[in-house]
Amino acid sequence: MPDVRSFRGVRYDVARVGALSDVVAPPYDVIDSALQEKLYQASPYNSIRMELNKPEAGDSDSENRYSRAARFLRDWLREGVLRADDTTALYIYEQTFEVEGQTHTRKGFFARVRLEPFGEGKIFPHEQTLAGPKADRLALYQATGFNLSPIFGLYPDSTNEVLRQVERGVRDRTPLTAVDHLGVTNKLWLATEPEVLTAVGGLMAERPIFIADGHHRYETGLRYRDYLASKGELSGPDDPANFCMMMLVGMSDPGLLILPTHRLVSGFPGLKADELARLLAPEFETWTVGEGDEGCEAASDEVVNGGSQDVLGFGTVADGVWTLARLRSDEAMDRLAADHGPEWRALGVSILQVLALDHLLAPLAKDRSVRYVHLTSEVQADVAASGCDLACLVAPATMEHVESIASSLETMPPKSTYFYPKLLTGLVFNPLR
Repeated sequence: MPDVRSFRGVRYDVARVGALSDVVAPPYDVIDSALQEKLYQASPYNSIRMELNKPEAGDSDSENRYSRAARFLRDWLREGVLRADDTTALYIYEQTFEVEGQTHTRKGFFARVRLEPFGEGKIFPHEQTLAGPKADRLALYQATGFNLSPIFGLYPDSTNEVLRQVERGVRDRTPLTAVDHLGVTNKLWLATEPEVLTAVGGLMAERPIFIADGHHRYETGLRYRDYLASKGELSGPDDPANFCMMMLVGMSDPGLLILPTHRLVSGFPGLKADELARLLAPEFETWTVGEGDEGCEAASDEVVNGGSQDVLGFGTVADGVWTLARLRSDEAMDRLAADHGPEWRALGVSILQVLALDHLLAPLAKDRSVRYVHLTSEVQADVAASGCDLACLVAPATMEHVESIASSLETMPPKSTYFYPKLLTGLVFNPLR
């Protein structure tokens, strides 16, 4: 069963760095060069210098962005910019954010969770991983000896029993607050009472954990642990490298929001709605819902809010028409994805990728490439700028999909879920040595 513990986190001394908002950063995988530069300019102590240090001319095996990240970390610890907390704690983390006019609040807590290889315990992945990001993160772990950014884990708790226990005794305390580059308000409290920490560990021991975000970092934690073990550097079962820092959120939390991940596809030059309908006709019932932004809104409302995974939306940029497509039967997906379970085959992203793009539309593709966005407004902006040839709308996956598919030891297709907002780097760091 999951081993969930409090830990002595390392945090910024706000008396030294000023506003906490100036030193936090999103995780590495959503930072482009422009945002990286903006974070560099925000503060000389911004955590971007550890999370995603810039490459420089003349970098070598011994002097590079990983060694610079480690040097910043060592210097800041020595100078008191970063300080280890005096006692172990669970760190309550609340995020308040707005999506398409609605305000949401999500709350959970940071803890140290014992690493388990997938398939051998009660920690389950739900998405596939890639070799490149894992190699990058492993190099950072080896250089710094720190788990700098949290993994996002989910656990079943229909009555909110665990979080109520964590929050006991801290409700009247003033939180640390940071507003990030997207306007998300992030708040942090420390729960340090020994009886609370013990009770939470006991409650969590009976619950599976599903990784929502941070699969690469979790697998990197396993590789880093095994790397130290191979060198004889693990001190025993309680060595910090046997654990990872995880933000744990109850699966029934009202602020737990999964956004859809829409596809913006290039490689279908000149494709129009009538040709699209002809190609999809063997497996889909199709109908047009409008043109331009209004057509996109109508298609998005049906796909994103309609509650069905078997309806896809397509915008053909050549003529500005929006088409809806409903899957006629399961037969084609059963045949084309026979090595996956029925719930995987029924996902909108699976139907789009396997049946529509890779099968029915593949004969037209010329050097196909795909970009990913999450909001209807982002789709509209890209279509208006002719940034793609075919915009594809998919329904968001649900928590039930995540739990069911992960529990079956399957992983969803890449870019199946987007848990918004991302968890910040810089609120608390987890030392592994």
